[in-house]
Amino acid sequence: MKGSRPEQAVLTKDTDMSKTDETRAVIENMVDGLNDHRINDIGAFFAQSFRWMGNEGCGTKNGLQEFQDNWQRPFQAAFSDKVCVDEARLYMGEWAAAFGRQEATHSGSFMGVAATGKRIEIRYMDFWKVEDERITDNWVMVDFPHVLAQLGKDVFQGEGWEAFDRGEKTPPKPES
Repeated sequence: MKGSRPEQAVLTKDTDMSKTDETRAVIENMVDGLNDHRINDIGAFFAQSFRWMGNEGCGTKNGLQEFQDNWQRPFQAAFSDKVCVDEARLYMGEWAAAFGRQEATHSGSFMGVAATGKRIEIRYMDFWKVEDERITDNWVMVDFPHVLAQLGKDVFQGEGWEAFDRGEKTPPKPES
């Protein structure tokens, strides 16, 4: 890239590193709450006005009520017996991040796929902003294509780039 560069890491440039332990406690307790399948009192960890910003297929939830009604309840209706396993967590001031998986049973309809009873893995990445001992922002990536593949639905219709890895297709060369 030639010329001026865009400003990077705007949201974290002024983080207060003295808040790291407080942030860690909020996130660890929140994950325990999710593993306990708490919905009605999840506001113990999230600000009433927090934003939950997911990838395509997940949507954006503005406020605690939308998160409860438009994410937690439908998710738990589709996937029972779920447990969240963060494989890694990072903490920096008011910020935290994690990636991992949820293990769950597909016990209800999910994106047009009727319950299969299969035990599946739901991979995710989360970034949280914690202020005043509550999560105020949550950026989320949930690997729904992987979930749907486990349920027998290929959202890429055979055009996924995994074919390059297996040598079934040759990647196109970039134009010069």
